[in-house]
Amino acid sequence: MTSKDFIIREIKVKDNIALAKVIRNVILEMGAPKVGTAFEDEATDKMFETYQKENAVYFVVEHKNQVVGGAGIAQLDNFDGNICELQKMYFLPIARGKGLGTKLIETCLEKAKNYGFEKCYLETLPYMKAAVKLYKKYGFKDLDKPMGNTCHYNCNVWMIKEI
Repeated sequence: MTSKDFIIREIKVKDNIALAKVIRNVILEMGAPKVGTAFEDEATDKMFETYQKENAVYFVVEHKNQVVGGAGIAQLDNFDGNICELQKMYFLPIARGKGLGTKLIETCLEKAKNYGFEKCYLETLPYMKAAVKLYKKYGFKDLDKPMGNTCHYNCNVWMIKEI
């Protein structure tokens, strides 16, 4: 199975339930806390609606008509500046190790650039080692402290990239 067996497309309302399961399953699989993460976000259950705002988009990764991952970008919450956030990037095991993370980051950052954002911020967890490695490979740099206020107080790896 290669990346050609997967489709990256914009989220549809019908994806909400499946995507919420993907996000929560990956958080549990990684041993991440349920509180202070996307696990407890209200937005996790209504991802389509969450991204129906200006300069925001969410993409899902689909395999054989099943949602197996996704990521999105939106203005960084509670931050006054031209910075977006790479948000809720999660993949089920079937979608990992196939270059889809890179494709999804490229897709998100291209959209961010079109929206006029100058930098992209992200938060993650130290146990998501493959994700941290991918972000660094893609040019994200570590920060000493968080930016804005995403309410994800358990996410203590903060990174930024110029776009």
